[in-house]
Amino acid sequence: MKSTRALACTAVLVAICAAGPGAQGTQRRLTTVDALRQFPGFFHLQNVLVHGEFVEHERRISLRGGDTEIRVQLLQNVSTSNGSVEVRGQLVDVGRLESGDPRAGSFLEGRESTSWPRPGEELVLQVSAVAPSQPMVTPTLRALALEPWKFSGQTVTVTGNFRGRNLFGDLPDAPGKGRYDFIMRGGEGSVWVTGQRPRGSGFDFDVDRRIDSNRWLEVTGPLIHDRGLVRIEATKIALAKAPSADRNEPERDDAPVSAVPTKPLEVVFNSPTDGETDVAVTSSIRVQFSKGLTESSLVGHVRASYVGAPAGSEGPSLKTTYDAANRAIEIKFDKPLETFRTVKIEILEGVTAFDHAPLVPWTLTFTVGG
Repeated sequence: MKSTRALACTAVLVAICAAGPGAQGTQRRLTTVDALRQFPGFFHLQNVLVHGEFVEHERRISLRGGDTEIRVQLLQNVSTSNGSVEVRGQLVDVGRLESGDPRAGSFLEGRESTSWPRPGEELVLQVSAVAPSQPMVTPTLRALALEPWKFSGQTVTVTGNFRGRNLFGDLPDAPGKGRYDFIMRGGEGSVWVTGQRPRGSGFDFDVDRRIDSNRWLEVTGPLIHDRGLVRIEATKIALAKAPSADRNEPERDDAPVSAVPTKPLEVVFNSPTDGETDVAVTSSIRVQFSKGLTESSLVGHVRASYVGAPAGSEGPSLKTTYDAANRAIEIKFDKPLETFRTVKIEILEGVTAFDHAPLVPWTLTFTVGG
C-alpha cells in the first residue's frame, strides 16, 4: 500500500489525547491488536505500542496484527508505510465517551447506525507515531508482548521481574489457570506465567504480596497466545539476576519495572453498562479497576439505591467479593431486584488502591427489566 499522508485532525480530536484521563503520565503499554479488541475497557484512552501492518478497506485504514485488525486514525503529520511497523497511539472506545460527546464526531463518520455505540462496539486507535519494526527473532519479553503469534507453541526461555498476581495492573485480565499464576515483566513487556508455583532453590515468592517484586526469575515453557492474553506454561522456574543498569532498553518512555504507580484508582470496565435497560432481576454487577485494591477499604463504601425512592428508604442489600487477580469486584444482591426500577450503584470516596492511591468516586445506573 502506498504511503498515505493523514489529513490534519481537528482540535477537538487532539483534545481527547490532551485532556482524557489516559493522557496522564508517560507509561506506554506494549500489547497487541487482539488485546485491544478483547479488553477495550482496560486500554481505553491508554497510551499503547503495537506491531502490525497497515491495510486499507474502502478508504478506511486499519492496523492488522496477527489475525486481528483495528481501525486507525492518523494524527497530523503521521503517515502509513508498507511492511511491518511499530505504532504508538491511544485507544479510544467511543462507546465509553458520554453519549453525544462532540469529540467523537470524526470517529463515527461513515457509521450506518445512528444510535450511540455501546462500549466495545466502535474502537479507534489514534496513531501518533509510526516507525519500521525490527524483526522479532529472539523470544524476549518485548517480542512476546508485541508479536506473540510468532512464538505461539514454541518453548521459550525469558528473564523478567516478578510482579505477583497482577499486583501492579500490568495486564488487563488473568488466565485463571491456577492459584499461583503470576506476571513477569521487563522494560520490554509483560506476560503471565502459569503451570508452576514461583518457588525453588533459594526462593518462595508470594503471588499476592509486593514484597518480592524486586526479584527476577528465569522461566522456561511453551508460549500460549489465547483470548488476547500471552502466557508461558512454565516447565522450569529459577532465580535470575536483574539486567545491568546500563542495558539499552528500547522502550525508554515506559515506567521503570520497580516503580509504584501513583495515578488515582479508576474504574475501567463495568457490566452492566451505564444506562443499560432490561437488566435481569438476578443480575450481579462486575466492576474492574485500573489497579489492585486495598480490599478492606471497600467496607462501607459500596452503596445501592433505587432512583426516586422516598428519602430514608433502604436500597437493595448487597455483598461485594474482591477478585485480586482481575482487580475487580462482584456485587451480588441478597434478593432479586424490583422490576422496572432504576438502580443506582455508588462506589464512594474512601476506597484505595494497594499503593494508597484514592479512588475517583464512581456511579452506575441501570434499569431492571420485567
